[in-house]
Amino acid sequence: MTLAFDQLKPAEKQYYLQHAVAPRPIGFVSSIDQEGNMNLSPFSFFNLFSSNPPILVFSPSLRVRDNSSKHTLQNVLSVPEVVIHVVTYDMVQQMSLSSCEFPKGVNEFIKAGFTEEKATLVKPSMVKESLIKMECKVLEVKALGTGGGAGNLVICEVLCMHIDDSLLDENKKVDQRKINHVARLGGDWYCVVNESNLFQVEKPNTQLGIGVDQLPAAIRNSTVLTGNNLGQLGNVHDYPVIDPSFELSELKQIIQYYSVSPAEMEKECHLLAKKLLDEGRVKDAWQVLLTSTEG
Repeated sequence: MTLAFDQLKPAEKQYYLQHAVAPRPIGFVSSIDQEGNMNLSPFSFFNLFSSNPPILVFSPSLRVRDNSSKHTLQNVLSVPEVVIHVVTYDMVQQMSLSSCEFPKGVNEFIKAGFTEEKATLVKPSMVKESLIKMECKVLEVKALGTGGGAGNLVICEVLCMHIDDSLLDENKKVDQRKINHVARLGGDWYCVVNESNLFQVEKPNTQLGIGVDQLPAAIRNSTVLTGNNLGQLGNVHDYPVIDPSFELSELKQIIQYYSVSPAEMEKECHLLAKKLLDEGRVKDAWQVLLTSTEG
């Protein structure tokens, strides 16, 4: 299916984009109007855009159905300060409740059962229950259009961040496994980031990987190894060589049983290498594959 966006209605554009561009982090934003009325609302059009200066951007879009603006947008245009909170799994239902379109002047802290906590540098209150809070000044509000669904980029500079001690390890560093971020998908769908679905991918940093194009054809065209596996193999900084001291019982068995059939031995070696790669044992996988190509 190919969608020509100039032929879609605004609601259809929103539907497909929100399902495709996901998961999206949720910025839980508290703001205040000139009369001192507090507002609290979640935005999944939100992300980090710079660390120096520290810039977060969220977008309170004009409502698709009637082109009306949200209270948060009205507030930041008059009082350019916000607190942006990270949404975690233990607060997702209250966060969802706060997204109801309550009349202007209604305090979503109260409606959703959150506790107001005085901020240190800005006027809007903080959500006490949130484990990560960022006090921000609004630098600019940039309108992206005038029709329903048009975004308004609220560009915020982080003045200070509050991190609950429960998220820190023994070295006072943030332990990713403890946060349980919640992210937005399409429709009514959300997802949670926890230890059961976390994984690590080694970053190339300053050293260049050799690249998939430098892998031997037998490896590059393998019917067993996946694109992810090839990416792992191509991310080594120097082309590996056979280590005479390398030993692996599974590899010995493959050589013993399949040495008379090179094609079968290569397939079994690729299966073993895939298993090792899926376990993160890239060096061992390379040794198995080099043995199969030498064989």
